[in-house]
Amino acid sequence: MRTLRQIREIVWINLQSIPQRWGASLVIVVGIAGVVAVLVAMLSMSAGLTRTLGTTGRADRAIVLRAGSNAELSSFLDRALVTLIKQDPAIVRGRDGLPLASGEIIVITEVARKGESGSTNVTLRGVEPNAFALRPEVEIVEGRRPRPGLQEILVGAGARQQFEGLEVGRVLTFKGSGWTIVGMFRSNGDGHESELWADTEAVQSAFGRSGYSSVLAQLRSESEFDGFEARLKNDPQLTVDVEREIDFFTAQSETLTFLIRLLTNVITAIMAFGALFGALNTMYSAVSARTREIGTLRALGFGRLPVIASVMAESLLLAIAGGAIGAVLAYVMFNGTSVSTLSPGSFSQVAFNFAVTPALVVQGLTWALVIGFLGGLLPALRAARIPVTDALRAT
Repeated sequence: MRTLRQIREIVWINLQSIPQRWGASLVIVVGIAGVVAVLVAMLSMSAGLTRTLGTTGRADRAIVLRAGSNAELSSFLDRALVTLIKQDPAIVRGRDGLPLASGEIIVITEVARKGESGSTNVTLRGVEPNAFALRPEVEIVEGRRPRPGLQEILVGAGARQQFEGLEVGRVLTFKGSGWTIVGMFRSNGDGHESELWADTEAVQSAFGRSGYSSVLAQLRSESEFDGFEARLKNDPQLTVDVEREIDFFTAQSETLTFLIRLLTNVITAIMAFGALFGALNTMYSAVSARTREIGTLRALGFGRLPVIASVMAESLLLAIAGGAIGAVLAYVMFNGTSVSTLSPGSFSQVAFNFAVTPALVVQGLTWALVIGFLGGLLPALRAARIPVTDALRAT
């Protein structure tokens, strides 16, 4: 109890003296704020991309591609195979009695990015009419759906926000012919909002394609997936890969998010190293300025542990303050910011929002505390080892 009382008293005395060393203390606060701000901001990009692609699709829908294809863009299925896939008994039948499945084709088109010269790649997805019943999360928020057989386009909300000339009524030129934008859709903020949608047959005709990139099918339940996969993979007429839709799109983000995290950790480690030296220098200076005070307290009966605790408390308090400031800056400046980047599954852009999540804030504050702990530990031990007589003689 006596030691705990000494710790409480000496820590309180030390914290009260921080304003007298505020200039030096800012070195720790600013340094750690910079580390945490960069860490949280860069990881929020990874979190936003993962959230966008990771929420694309459902577990009770399956996507079928040519065997060995890791993306729709590199897959090809001819018409006969698509017809055969749609006949599987695990696929739900619609009100018209037809399979609730959509043969879809992916092609890359070019549109202008807002505020920039030149053009950038965007995905044009050809969908069949039942694609909208298949994806109830897709909501037409402006205009209407494309009509079968016509060169009409439905624009995703994310694409509209990032790229130029995608307003309803505008005409885009692809392959020398005009495509009229007839509507805009939202899809719960998922990866499809970065795409342009048109009728499958219109896309096949305009781009000289005879087949499909993939088949998306609504299964009767999640439990039907294993049987559905086994039947298609064991059918000698088919050479296909089958994945749950949500698993397919989640996997698309893994490579890019891994690279982002790797780069973030390298940059953060370098900055943290600099912040650590700043913290060490500041805390050594603080100990030097308090040498006589520490000697007086030791002469009055305060033990070494309370002295260590007082120095560590100051270092950790300044670190957590810097960490909180950095997290707030990252949230204010980046959370919800809309950007686009090259899609991991194709050569087109995918739009997404930065997401500063509570988990990222906790990770940033953890880094701050680690830097504060390491920056205060050696100065604290030095303070505890100063002989009382030498401390009292300090000027």
